[in-house]
Amino acid sequence: MTFRFADIVLPLAVGGRFTYAIPEELSGNVVPGVRVLVQFGKKNLYTGIVFNKHNDQPSLHNIRAILRVLDPSPLISETQLRFWQWMSDYYMCTPGEVLKAALPSALSPEGKIDEKVSERYRPKQETMIRLSSGYTDEAMNSILDKLSRAPARNKLLSAYLHMTGYSEGSEPEPVSRSMLLKESGSSPAVLDALVKSGILSSFSREVDRMERSDTPAEPLKRLSESQSVAFNSINSQLKGKNIVLLHGVTSSGKTEIYIHLIEEQLKNGKQVLYLLPEIALTTQIIIRLKKHFGSVTGVYHSRFSVQERAEIWKRVAEGDKVNGYRLILGVRSSLFLPFTNLGLIIVDEEHDGSYKQHDPAPRYHARDSAIVLAGLTGAGIILGSASPSIESYHNAVSGKYGLTELKERYGRVNLPVIVLADTREAYRKKLMVSHFTPQLLEAMDEALARNEQIMLFQNRRGFSPYIECTECGWKPVCYQCAVNLTWHKSAGRLVCHYCGHTAPVPLHCDSCASTSIATRGFGTEKIEDEIKIVFPHAKVGRLDFDTTRSRYSFDRIIRAFEERRVDILTGTQMISKGLDFENLTVVGILNADNMLNFPDFRAYERSFQMMEQVSGRAGRRRKQGKVIIQTSDPSNRIIRMLVQHDYQAMYRMQSEERKSFNYPPFSRMIRINLRHKERPALNHYSGILGKDLRSFFGNRVLGPEFPIISRIQLWYIKTILLKIEKERSSAKARQYVAEAVARLEKEKGAAGLRISVDVDPY
Repeated sequence: MTFRFADIVLPLAVGGRFTYAIPEELSGNVVPGVRVLVQFGKKNLYTGIVFNKHNDQPSLHNIRAILRVLDPSPLISETQLRFWQWMSDYYMCTPGEVLKAALPSALSPEGKIDEKVSERYRPKQETMIRLSSGYTDEAMNSILDKLSRAPARNKLLSAYLHMTGYSEGSEPEPVSRSMLLKESGSSPAVLDALVKSGILSSFSREVDRMERSDTPAEPLKRLSESQSVAFNSINSQLKGKNIVLLHGVTSSGKTEIYIHLIEEQLKNGKQVLYLLPEIALTTQIIIRLKKHFGSVTGVYHSRFSVQERAEIWKRVAEGDKVNGYRLILGVRSSLFLPFTNLGLIIVDEEHDGSYKQHDPAPRYHARDSAIVLAGLTGAGIILGSASPSIESYHNAVSGKYGLTELKERYGRVNLPVIVLADTREAYRKKLMVSHFTPQLLEAMDEALARNEQIMLFQNRRGFSPYIECTECGWKPVCYQCAVNLTWHKSAGRLVCHYCGHTAPVPLHCDSCASTSIATRGFGTEKIEDEIKIVFPHAKVGRLDFDTTRSRYSFDRIIRAFEERRVDILTGTQMISKGLDFENLTVVGILNADNMLNFPDFRAYERSFQMMEQVSGRAGRRRKQGKVIIQTSDPSNRIIRMLVQHDYQAMYRMQSEERKSFNYPPFSRMIRINLRHKERPALNHYSGILGKDLRSFFGNRVLGPEFPIISRIQLWYIKTILLKIEKERSSAKARQYVAEAVARLEKEKGAAGLRISVDVDPY
């Protein structure tokens, strides 16, 4: 059958798909999943994805035609299109927003109708050099003799022969131009002269942008008895359920189990996706996986250039068992890669909040989306964590997921000893040295004396969270956001962590003109400074957002710590996840109260997870580690559970509280954010939406209320929260919310209102 029309998804935040006519000459090439170039609006050209074909005549008078087909075969599979459609429906965003998040921009050319729009992706070309033909030994010796009067050319040609191991009658081997010049120490002019004389020839060939590992694969390590039991349990449970939660204490050897599971899948010709919550975690794991799986291992995250991301995308899409990537290690955006034969998804540190995308849309959760993708592809999925999310553990103990537990560390190394240091008592007795308790200082002294390493965790970057006038209490705030400015000493500026605005440090108070300006609180930068004073002979490093802005800075800092060129590493949550250091024995958590007292229903759960993860970095080899938790409330229930490493007690406590107050996992949540430049207008429109929603949802509606940070980048913000019981239809709830938002947007004067909907906003 010949189809006349195609529905196209365009990378725009506009609802629905758009129908275009299929020109007769393109009818055989327009199939679901290919990229096409189309006109949208009066002058703009966009790359869209063909979603489907049909013969339903649209009601419009003029139907624009597809201008060009960009792919000889589908770039996006039918399964991917179904996955994108699910994500659009569930997370209440447009198909175009999903497309924009999924497809690398280099594969999505756009422009104006009066411009030539061409592919942005360009394969990397490298100039190669080789002998113009095969020479006999006699002929080659003759050439070298003639070049004896031109020593620079003789040297370069000799270097080429040495590099390639050229022998009589063999096929001339090409070498890269840059490598030949480097090895020979010659100038480009010398090489060009040899090419011009016809002795050497040059040509271009396509090469990989991504570094490939050519080292032979290391054999897999033998699993311990407990690891073998867990491995067999996972394989057995995956046959009945496609989701298994692996709950293993820190340093129990979960990664080694993953490696054995990956090996099985690759042997069966399948692809594997290994998800990590942050780019920071990939460094050590990449090295470890490439040792076993070599060049089939690819990495995908936002630090790569658009060209590199497009290249990885194409290599995954090829499904080539020799040259394609069959094991992908990446962050949440890796879910969108065009897998052709996915067999297994591993979601490591599944509890981590970084798996949730907050802005822009689609506001998806990578763990939950991975579960859907696994269902669509028939792949198995393993969720791994030392402190699983309450939702995942609830699903496991209720039988929805399989459950495997590792309760001892690899090699039977003991879990770290956790010591509570009462900061309130230490301040009262004047025993604090800067922000350090006597217990922490003593543990650090002992570790340094034994040439062991230390890690200090403070989940706040900068030097000081704010500065304050000691006379009247005035604080510098961001003129765009309702938040105090943070002092960054190294930059010599006050910085807003929400919009990036910076300001000079004031010399006097803007309110009372006093010069008594003091810092309040402390961040990682201040800890680094003060550690250098307390331990002047120790080598100190810092790992946070400020020190890891460049592409390789994280790797550089981690390598320095691994090689023991840093004795004390201070950092934010970046240091808490998945890192493995043999010589690290002491971990200090400097301000546990900061996390515990955050006004969020997940504060206790996330505090436990964060501190358990940080604690797990200590003593991962032969020596038992020590963790010092500084808190003004040592009797806090969560901290007491942490001391005992008692995850089950934390789970039971949190489950009871959440069931009582109807929070996840016993309900679903939808948060609606409303923004307006004028506060009265925001109050007016948010009130209308709140009333509309209450007419349908009743007391399930909370708000509208101003959040903690009530203004960002000059936009005032109000939120409405819905809590929908699990037994109620989530689809109907989302449908009514969408209709209510659409009605509000039609209200008179609502053009200045910005509304975003976040499903599962936690």
